[in-house]
Amino acid sequence: MAKATTIKEALAKWEEKAGQKASEAKEVKLYAQIPPIEKMDASLSTLAHCEKLSLSTNCIEKIANLNGLKNLRILSLGRNNIKNLNGLEAVGDMLEELWISYNLIEKLKGIHVMKKLKVLYISNNLVKDWGEFAKLADLPLLEDLVFVGNPLEEKHSSEGNWLEEATKRLPRLKKLDGTPVIKQEEEEGEGEN
Repeated sequence: MAKATTIKEALAKWEEKAGQKASEAKEVKLYAQIPPIEKMDASLSTLAHCEKLSLSTNCIEKIANLNGLKNLRILSLGRNNIKNLNGLEAVGDMLEELWISYNLIEKLKGIHVMKKLKVLYISNNLVKDWGEFAKLADLPLLEDLVFVGNPLEEKHSSEGNWLEEATKRLPRLKKLDGTPVIKQEEEEGEGEN
């Protein structure tokens, strides 16, 4: 088995390719490393200026070591082995977009810390009950949610009431699964554009 790539090694590779220092960069892409990254280790704390960090398509199991990322706005962790949302508290006050589709998340415990989160892509995970889904109502700014491919969505889409049930619980949503959410009362007052 090849040894996993460390964040430090991935950053060194990225710096060489990008021709800039990771510690000064606004966007850092560490996706699809070969061999894959397994741990979000302490080297991440050097990314003080990073606004968008991509760690998708690796083998990360836990969200960790985000404390130093004081400017992080977008975190991309799709296609990993993440099982829960612990570790996000460190960026709870500034993260605006979390892309975490294709993981193993069943429970949304801890999501409430994301006070600025506007966009959550959490498709193809393992969320299966409304009790968990309801935790998304604690996100005051959430407007764009992609939830397709979770057991909860699949069940209710096959029953034909997904959109209705989901938007009832999250009345502030503007977009669900890529489709604009149009509220009934708005429709009545508007003519064709």
